[in-house]
Amino acid sequence: VQFVESGGGLVQPGGFLRLSCVASGFTFSSYVMSWYRQAPGKGRELVAFITTDSSSTHYADSVKGRFTISRDNVKNTVYLQMNVLKPEDTAVYYCNTFAPQGSWGQGTQVTVSS
Repeated sequence: VQFVESGGGLVQPGGFLRLSCVASGFTFSSYVMSWYRQAPGKGRELVAFITTDSSSTHYADSVKGRFTISRDNVKNTVYLQMNVLKPEDTAVYYCNTFAPQGSWGQGTQVTVSS
């Protein structure tokens, strides 16, 4: 099981980024997929998840209305579109299945700062 996240970077408050995560080693289309984040000095938190057929999504209150999760079951990829970014969104972002499995990827750093 492997997850490779990408798309992070440094962005000003109010900006946007699109994260991608390519998964392998399991039947991607059979699993609810999630994005998590870990800010400096804090534990890892669930940001969003999406059902296997993309029919349902869920977001943490802190990102609701600003972030959108999506997936491509052909490409084994899950995405996180992040709009109206705030400094408190600064964190390392990871993807995994909803019930995390395997080893965590290296994550992708998102820094929101002016």
